Amino acid sequence: MSDLLGGSDPDPYELAWYSCDATTGNVIEELRSLTPTQALSRKLGTATTASLSMHLGGAPADWEACTTPGRTLLVAVDVVTDLPIWSGVILTREGGSDEMLSLGAITPEAYLDRRYVDDHSLIQQDQANIITAMMATPLAGGLPFVMDAPATGVLMDSYILATDDRTSLSAMQQVMAMDGGPEWTCDVEWASAAKTGFILPLRVRPKIGLTLSDPEAVFDLPGCIASYRLIESYESGSGATVVTARGEGEGASRLTSDSQIAADLEASGWPRYVYRFTPASGITDPTELNAHAARALALMRTGSNVWSVEGVASRSPRLGRDWALGDTVRVAIEESPRHPNGADVVARAWSWELDADSDRIRPILVEED
Repeated sequence: MSDLLGGSDPDPYELAWYSCDATTGNVIEELRSLTPTQALSRKLGTATTASLSMHLGGAPADWEACTTPGRTLLVAVDVVTDLPIWSGVILTREGGSDEMLSLGAITPEAYLDRRYVDDHSLIQQDQANIITAMMATPLAGGLPFVMDAPATGVLMDSYILATDDRTSLSAMQQVMAMDGGPEWTCDVEWASAAKTGFILPLRVRPKIGLTLSDPEAVFDLPGCIASYRLIESYESGSGATVVTARGEGEGASRLTSDSQIAADLEASGWPRYVYRFTPASGITDPTELNAHAARALALMRTGSNVWSVEGVASRSPRLGRDWALGDTVRVAIEESPRHPNGADVVARAWSWELDADSDRIRPILVEED
């Protein structure tokens, strides 16, 4: 299956790097001497960082303008598919007596933590409208975000005051963490067929990615998998049969959710495991606390099963073409010491790392009920 998706011959990843204007997304220059010094990565609903280096001997003449911290956006394009797969704003630049320039970048989600939500009071609005309202300030004078937020069909309330000092990122993460809350992620695409610039679609869905019971993207052993680990955990924070969410305050005045209980598990013989947490600051609505507790219980009731897969990138399903962040993929193990009788599961890509130089792709795949 891997060979069918990737072709009979391995296709190594070759990345073309573009420096872009951080507000318009327009390409300034291609940076041919830029290389990552660590694996590129992405995660659902949060930011990831990258370290890169650029040899000044092969840099364009206007390399300073191409790498100005805070002013430039880097985009990596897979040369084989011509698809953008990663973007990040340059935040740090370091150089001196040698010819190497060190750059630090972070994916666009981090920019949302530098913008703050204005006053709004939204009652029984679609979740997509709620996230769009939280994106109002970043959309004005920010990165080249565009909203991709069709109605989810789920209504909710949102009350925020500007004096709460809530960043767009924290507010959006809080909504995503609620029971039945929408998921969101920030992708990167060519802005047009002319391919002179990029946009950053902020996607909002009930669930990001394609959820298929029989996905075509398969990581297999023997096959494209170089190694894997299955991590099963019922540690605190990973497993619980009773979950309570707490608000701010002390004593009797502290808001507390109703206890969310996995009564079916306890009736079948599971011991009681209790988990209490404070999901976010500024929550004053008990209904919202209940939603956070219910979401946490749904994720934790039977613990977590996480597959950490290292695949040979050139022989694995192609990132951006065959699968993407949030998609379900298959893990097919014919035989291994951990799975002597084999294993065949469908799991969801919550994050990924790509190390093009070492020809490795590392998805983190979570089994979901």
